[in-house]
Amino acid sequence: MSLELSPEAIRVLGCLIEKEMATPEYYPLTLNALVNACNQKSNREPVMVLSEDDVAEGLEELRREQLSYKSSEGIRAVRYCHNVPGVLKLTEEEQALLALLLLRGPQTLGELRTRSERLWAFADLEAVETVLTDLHGRDEPLVIQLERQAGRKEPRYAQLLSGVVIEETAAGTDIISGTSRQDRISQLENEVAMLKEQLANLQQQFGQFRDQFE
Repeated sequence: MSLELSPEAIRVLGCLIEKEMATPEYYPLTLNALVNACNQKSNREPVMVLSEDDVAEGLEELRREQLSYKSSEGIRAVRYCHNVPGVLKLTEEEQALLALLLLRGPQTLGELRTRSERLWAFADLEAVETVLTDLHGRDEPLVIQLERQAGRKEPRYAQLLSGVVIEETAAGTDIISGTSRQDRISQLENEVAMLKEQLANLQQQFGQFRDQFE
């Protein structure tokens, strides 16, 4: 299945996988617990500030792709689960690496092995690379190896569930606010309209300038 998930859905899915593997006693997650997990300042790159509505929208997006569902557990509060094994047919070690890439962006083999200890104990870097190779070699790849950046000794790997890999342009961790997909579309439409207006003004000014010499 070809996916192009929003940043909110990516963060929600990563959190669901992570919490099931790292703290199974608290899984499935309530909406409040999931919001807190999405907005963690540790083990998240970039740090995000998502509201309950943002997370609920991410869950709905995942539900449409059959990647999340409401759990039958819990009477007082609705709880949510992921369905990665059922839809993407991933093993636990594959889920561990995918969760890290969803939550922390592109990473090297060494970073993935170190950061995966809470989720899955990989014997060595070769074991990590083998799993990544399997994820890349699927009919519809889930990860990709990026070009080695200047000054870096190792290449990094990125997930493909968001459809497009956006390279970092500056050092450090950005804090971004959650916005709906419709909000992002509206913003782009407004920017296009503004550019068209600026172009029309420039064309008018150029025409007036040209008329002076005719």
